Amino acid sequence: MFRRAARAAAVTGLALLPVWGAVPGEAAQTRAPAVAVAPSPSGGPHLEFDWDRVEVGGRVGVGIAGMPSGWEVVTVTSPALKRPVSLKPKRRGASESTQFPDSKGEDVRGDIAPGTYPVTATSDGRTVATAQLTVTPEAPASISRFVAGPKGGTLGGGESTPEVTVRPGSEIVVLLADGNPGRNEDALTVKSKAFEEPMTIRTESADDPGCKCDDGSTVYAGHTTLRDDVPAGTYSLKVVSHHGKKTSTTQLVVAGEPVTHHRAWLAGGAVGLALVGAGGFALRRRRRRSAARA
Repeated sequence: MFRRAARAAAVTGLALLPVWGAVPGEAAQTRAPAVAVAPSPSGGPHLEFDWDRVEVGGRVGVGIAGMPSGWEVVTVTSPALKRPVSLKPKRRGASESTQFPDSKGEDVRGDIAPGTYPVTATSDGRTVATAQLTVTPEAPASISRFVAGPKGGTLGGGESTPEVTVRPGSEIVVLLADGNPGRNEDALTVKSKAFEEPMTIRTESADDPGCKCDDGSTVYAGHTTLRDDVPAGTYSLKVVSHHGKKTSTTQLVVAGEPVTHHRAWLAGGAVGLALVGAGGFALRRRRRRSAARA
């Protein structure tokens, strides 16, 4: 992912600055800079990104290369980034930083408009390099699968589940796969007239059957129980994702006799009543014996 080719593309329009040299008119006794003033063989310090374009609210890997020996810290700032980035040498005497390409990336602000934003690198209070970062609109959702089916059974194939039939009152699993999930969106709400109440599907769910098909999609999954009294028919399931920007629907066919969830409760209740009755009978017998002895 973090290839040199991408780095080269990322720094198109880069403005390299003559830095750390003597300022015209500055007295000879002025304190020397902390690092060498000569540019590196590559032409001087330059910023690098893992991608030449990044989405609003996305992440971008940031690094610097071509630094003279002896540098310690470079701070990178930009109106496009949520916070300054601190870069340090990859190793002692290295000309490039450790943050690139091993960094997971820096957060790009989610409240900015798409466009080109300046990026500035400074060290010891001096600007050492500048670049431009292109920020693109957030990519739309990429829903590859929205399905449901009986818990412990087979979920619908393809993108929807019209061929799956479940009984009223049965437990079902709902799954949605998104190739481009909304940022910081780990849970979604699914609604249907077949449900007692809206249900939640989450990433990293135990209900995820692991059917990602190696496409890299983010999978949301969860389970719920259908209404016992839902009439036979076809019911829509609806989920809104990407912070309200994307609505997805699928269908679920309900048919057959309702699944009864009260049998265990009734059996337990009957046993409990029997025990209570037996206890009351034994208590009455003891009272009668005590009265007869008196």
